[in-house]
Amino acid sequence: MANAYLQGVEISASQFLDIFHHYDNDGNGYIEGKELQNFVKELQQARKQAGLELTEQMKAFVEEYEQNEDGKIGIVELVQILPTEENFLLYFRQQLKSCAEFMQAWRNYDEDHSGYIEADELKNFLKDLLRKAGKQYEDKKLDEYTHTTLKIFDSNNDGKLCLAEMARLLPDKENFLLRFQGVKMAKKEFNKIFELYDQDGNGYMDENELDALLKDLCVKNKKVLDIGKISTYKNAIMALSDGGKLYRTELALVLCADD
Repeated sequence: MANAYLQGVEISASQFLDIFHHYDNDGNGYIEGKELQNFVKELQQARKQAGLELTEQMKAFVEEYEQNEDGKIGIVELVQILPTEENFLLYFRQQLKSCAEFMQAWRNYDEDHSGYIEADELKNFLKDLLRKAGKQYEDKKLDEYTHTTLKIFDSNNDGKLCLAEMARLLPDKENFLLRFQGVKMAKKEFNKIFELYDQDGNGYMDENELDALLKDLCVKNKKVLDIGKISTYKNAIMALSDGGKLYRTELALVLCADD
């Protein structure tokens, strides 16, 4: 089935999802190693069978990964290669150009501040994103995009997206949350840390208090966090704040491990 989809001049959002799941055999959110080698080979075969030339993006991709046994791509990279109908996943790249913009969008659409974006909130997010990109859409197509986005990023199948799941829309180099996966802490430890760095005890952190926390985290986790990127980390995390007040629940999205 995936091979037939690869022969298409234009691939639907649901077909794109089927292709991704077909090649992401271990379900870790990436097509890598042998999975990627198979994809490169079968992409070339499928286009040839359909009498279609590789696009320029496909040619560049094949050149980069055909002999690269250590290669690894995610959703964002794949969507740039395949001719997806109404390439809606790319709109995230075009409209949300930084991790800070992504975090601000998250805060805006997590309307009930539950720490998750649920189906109705995600639908509003996609609707506004399509409008901002100047794209026309029908309600039926918006429902398909919402369903497909949930299916792609909802790794634990709970029908909603947490911050880390949604952040997979960002390219790895922009996704600082991937680094913070390695420093997440249990709720009890997180609460102690929050109280320690909330020096005035007012129940939230300001920029200076967050800066102190991030510096210490970078020193403690040198192999994971880059102390030279503290300002990037801080700006992105503060985008979750309420007028410069970063409350416990917002910081927990970044630093607290799931129960």
